Amino acid sequence: MPAADPRRFAPAALRNRDPILAVLRDTLPETGLVLEIASGSGEHVIHFAAALPGLTFQPSDPDPSARASIDAWVAESSASNIRPALALDAAAAHWPVAQASAALCINMIHISPWTATEGLLRGTASILPPDAPLLLYGPYRRGGAHTALSNAAFDDDLRARNPAWGVRDLEAVAELAAEWGFGPPAVTEMPANNLILVFRRRP
Repeated sequence: MPAADPRRFAPAALRNRDPILAVLRDTLPETGLVLEIASGSGEHVIHFAAALPGLTFQPSDPDPSARASIDAWVAESSASNIRPALALDAAAAHWPVAQASAALCINMIHISPWTATEGLLRGTASILPPDAPLLLYGPYRRGGAHTALSNAAFDDDLRARNPAWGVRDLEAVAELAAEWGFGPPAVTEMPANNLILVFRRRP
């Protein structure tokens, strides 16, 4: 019998990959290493790597089955600018990456404890050089309020599944980022009531 296909399929990745890529084109450096935190299925990284061949992408995820999915997608894509997926827990005190030219995190902050966001900002602050970008994609509250009724319902569902999860306040994330040496975020509105926040390390 053939081995089971380890690839995961995330319908949202197909919907949002091109709008995210448009922001990446305007934000990422032309060359260097891009660390993706919480890469999930791996569908995003193969799309971005194909469109941005001057960059090398380092996917990562704490879940072994996610890493298997990432590596399977990469193998099928024959991409030469994607490294094997790393075991990386954003909340961990030490990361298996010494430096990167940019960092990207898609749809993690709202489906993880706040300690993961704290670790994400602490970790990226330690590996990014001055002015390097950190891009965070997902839903956020602004000014203490949800940006859409659908986000409010999504937030309720998240908190019912795990009280430590939930749509975060943009201002709280920005305040924490500032504590780790990032400047204020550039905010881009995205489809389906999501946002991309682009933080840059202060010189």
